[in-house]
Amino acid sequence: MVKGEVEYHLLQKQQTLAGLDEVGRGCLAGPVYAAAVILDYDALVGLPAKVREKIRDSKKLSKKQRAEMISVIKEISQSWAVAFASVAEIEHLGIVGATFLAMRRSLKELSKPFDCLLIDGNRPLDGYDGEQKTIVKGDQLCYCIAAASILAKESRDQFMREQAETFPSYGFESHVGYGTKAHIEAVKKNGACSLHRRNFAPIRDFC
Repeated sequence: MVKGEVEYHLLQKQQTLAGLDEVGRGCLAGPVYAAAVILDYDALVGLPAKVREKIRDSKKLSKKQRAEMISVIKEISQSWAVAFASVAEIEHLGIVGATFLAMRRSLKELSKPFDCLLIDGNRPLDGYDGEQKTIVKGDQLCYCIAAASILAKESRDQFMREQAETFPSYGFESHVGYGTKAHIEAVKKNGACSLHRRNFAPIRDFC
């Protein structure tokens, strides 16, 4: 499938699209974030090709590239929103339930209506009654999902970098909560802090 093909066919039906993606599900610490984006596709097409190419899976962009793309995405969006579910909500609802909560929160913050929701992955958004399409590797195939991916990741990473000032012993400024070897070694040495998801392995072993 060619990037943008799904969006093109839906736009031909005069549908307004919202892209939705999350970041942080697999982390050991910190909230899970979600972003929703309604792109202005005329503005998207008007971007230089080299800039438009950078609207892709956030994990395939450098930190510098993601930061540069934030203002571009906001400029070509009819509406965008970022939301999160807290560590306490992750522990209470489980990671899937908390992820869906963050997603629904981001959709509620959109200032414009839309006809169809495009969501990354293969699992429909629980608790959403409108039309939605799940797209495996959606952050690689759909511009609106990729844009949401970038907004969500940059927002979460920035939050975790800020938390490194409060919790300097864990290296959050570098791994932003993912389960790197250095992160796990820091937890072994210092124990878990309030940002850690205490029902996640191996964190629960050090609480």
